Order: sequence, then structure tokens, then C-alpha cells
Amino acid sequence: MSEKPNILYIFTDQQSATAMSCAGNTDLKTPNLDRLAARGVRFPRAYSAFPLCTPARAAMFTGRYPHEVGIDENNVPIADDWIPKGLGHIVAAAGYDCVYGGKWHVPEIEIPDEKHGFRKICGFDDLNLAQSCVEFMAEKHEKPFFLVASFDNPHNICEWGRQQNLPWGTIGNEPPLGDMPNLPANFDVPPFEPRCIDEWYRNHPRLMVHREKYTREEWRRFRWGYNRIVEKVDGEIGKILDALDEQRLTDKTIVIFSSDHGDHQGAHRLPQKWTFYEESARVPFIMAGPGIVGPGRTDDTLVNASLDMYATVCDYAGAEGHANPDARSLRALAEDESAALGRDHVCSETNFKNIRVRGRMVRTDRHKYSAFEFGLYRECLADMTADPGEMVNLAIESRYDDVVQEHRDLLRAWCERSSDNFGHHYGHRDIPFQVPGQDSQFDA
Repeated sequence: MSEKPNILYIFTDQQSATAMSCAGNTDLKTPNLDRLAARGVRFPRAYSAFPLCTPARAAMFTGRYPHEVGIDENNVPIADDWIPKGLGHIVAAAGYDCVYGGKWHVPEIEIPDEKHGFRKICGFDDLNLAQSCVEFMAEKHEKPFFLVASFDNPHNICEWGRQQNLPWGTIGNEPPLGDMPNLPANFDVPPFEPRCIDEWYRNHPRLMVHREKYTREEWRRFRWGYNRIVEKVDGEIGKILDALDEQRLTDKTIVIFSSDHGDHQGAHRLPQKWTFYEESARVPFIMAGPGIVGPGRTDDTLVNASLDMYATVCDYAGAEGHANPDARSLRALAEDESAALGRDHVCSETNFKNIRVRGRMVRTDRHKYSAFEFGLYRECLADMTADPGEMVNLAIESRYDDVVQEHRDLLRAWCERSSDNFGHHYGHRDIPFQVPGQDSQFDA
């Protein structure tokens, strides 16, 4: 590629990896995301760095894990030292016109103009975001552009679940119950689930009502609503992709699509996000554009959707990034089917803030391991090949002790290289770092 490409990053809020028809979901239709995937590569094993809005978004635009930039919950600002190193600033320094439209939420709901290196072309407004992007692309461009289109939906499932009006318009009349989606195979609460998950939801009564009192019929209605909201935002994304074609920019533009985190959609009787369950933590990730090998290819490499997006954009822009060493550019994978990323696991973090329980996840090729700071069954191990619905906690079985220990060791190494104090006893400074299973491995 002799000239630097334009870069278009489209991302949604609260869209699970499976919430696309190109991912095999027959309960919804996403023709625009499907056509993007059909001409590029889809990464079905992409995980959020933190399945919550502000922390995940901070990771995207700093290339660092949320704990590194001082964020472990919503509505917290990026630490000041990291703002000049943000993606907008460094891509602009590489010669790009950096513009941003839509939801920001780090912590302001709309991005402050220029503060993060982006010029704002649209505020928090799913109704006008696509048109603002269309108008921007129709302008004469003296240099390559980096355009971010950040949609709020399908986050409106939160309002839908509370029987509130939907901010960006209705989704039509409900069909008869028989035409609504069935319940997922992992609908029930799994035995030996980490106790802190249930405790956290109990501290949020508006969410716990879903787990305790929603009928199966109500959950089917919930899933129908979520699918329609996904379809609604897919239509808006289509307007942007149409404009790329109309302005003859498709062959000059790298397009990346993803989401900040997913939504449980009733899996394990849960709404919303926060946990490491697949529906919450795994997100879509699609790349298409010049040099990207397709059509319609999938790549099963483990991806950190938040950090790897940052590294990938820097790679294409020729920008000097400041990503965590765990971040990887996906460009080589996208352009060469035989390429390898040199990674055998990805990590993620969460925080059940109001019950003071942090959690960390390690996803390897076959297993997913999660650990929480305290509580019954605070370790969980799932065989993602035999048990993709995460219904069986293998960490309670002694025959899996070696596998659990392998993942503990990966977690410890990740904490050390990312300066994460997960496992430190906050009340006794003389007790050094511990991860589960290593409680006796220190000198008193």
C-alpha cells in the first residue's frame, strides 16, 4: 500500500459476538455487518478488556488495560498522563485528520472537542451519527482520515428491560410469543457459579429482578427486543458503508467494526454485562479494506478487542503507539492467512465495585479461567470446547488441578507485567502478591 489508507472504526455499545447473522444467529438479520464480513475477515474469539462501557472504551483509546489508566468503573476519567498518548493524538501526529462522532463515555457522554485529539462531528446521537459521517466523507480530504463512529445501540436494551421509552426510536410491535426467540441452552444459573456474581446483582435490585422474577416468557420478549435493537443499529451502519461506496472510498479505507462489550441476553438468567461469561465479554471484531484477505474469512486467533484495535490502527497509520506489550496489531493476520500473532491467551478484568470484589480472566485456546478476590467458588474453569455455555465449573474437580494451576500462573505473570495489584491484600501491606491457590506460598 503506497499511500496511507483512511481508517474507519465503527463500534457499537453492548453487542455480543453472536449478535450478527454472519455469526450464525438465525434470530436476527444484520445484512450490513454481514456484507462487511463477507469482504473481509471476522475474528470470532475477540474479548473486551473489561466488560463495561467506560473501562473498555478507555482501553480502546489508550492501548492500556483499564487499571493502568486508573479506571475500574463507569464515569471515571482517563488519568491525565495518558491523555496525550491517546489514539487521537498519536494518529493525528502521523498525518491524519482525526474525527469522532457519537458516544464517548470516558467519562463525558460526548467527546470534548480536540481534548483527545479528535474533532467532534456529531454528539451523542444515534439518529444523526450516520448522516454526520456521510457528510464528512463527502468533503474534500487533503490528508487521510481516521473516522470513529460510536453508536449507543444496542445499549437501549437497558431501557427496554426497564419498560422505558427507547431514546433512539421504537422497534415495532411485538409478535406473538411463538414468533419470539427461544431461551438459550445456558439459560439456567450454573452450579458452583462464583458467589460474588449473584451477590453483585443482589446489590442492584433493578437488575436482580430479571434473575429472580422474570418468567421464561419475559426473557423471550427481552431477547426479541435485543435482536430488534441490534437490527436497528445495523441499518445505521449500512448508511456509512453505502457512503464509502458512493464516495469511492471503499478501496482506500480500512474498516474495523467491534463493540465495547456484550450483553447476557438471558444467559444464566442475567441481563446486561460485567461478568466474564461469553455473552458479556466476547464481542464482534471484523476488518475489511485494501490488502485484507477475504472474502468472508474467519480467523480463530484470540483477540483483545480493546487493546488490539489500538495497535492495529497505529500500524496502519504509521503512528508511534503507547500500547501495553500485550497489545497486538492484527494487520498481519488480516493480510496473510498463514500469519500468526504469537499469543496463546488473552486477559480481561472486571470490578463488582459496590461489593468490593475485583475479578480477572484468562482465556486460553481451550479453557477460560476466572478468579475473584473473595467469595465461595471464587475460581472458575470452563472447557470452552466441550461446554461453550459455561455451565460446568471444572475448578471444583481435583482432576483439573494442573489445568487450574497453569491458568493461575498465567494470571500471575499477567498481573506482574501489567503492574496490576489484583491479589494484593489491601489491609496488610506485609503480605505479598497472591493469586488463588498460592495463599501459602509466601514468607510470613
